Amino acid sequence: MHLARVVGRLVATQQYEGLRGVPLQLIQPLDDEGADHGEVVVACSAISSGPGDFVHWIDGREAALACPESFVPVDATIIGWVEEAWSNGRKLAP
Repeated sequence: MHLARVVGRLVATQQYEGLRGVPLQLIQPLDDEGADHGEVVVACSAISSGPGDFVHWIDGREAALACPESFVPVDATIIGWVEEAWSNGRKLAP
């Protein structure tokens, strides 16, 4: 499980059949200190999230299992909101 901030939404004009109705979000992965870590990733959203939300996400095979249909070509899925996160005694989110 990883931390990220939702930075945008993605609209696809063509979708894989098993992903119809699944929202796509652009997420910025975060490191343990809450700083940007790597490039922006496209992720399916198993929850109702949007730009500005602090979320946790999974990757790999588990990402597909979190979708309504489990045998879909997905690399990342947002699975929950983060209400509060701390690292080394410092609050990371909101």
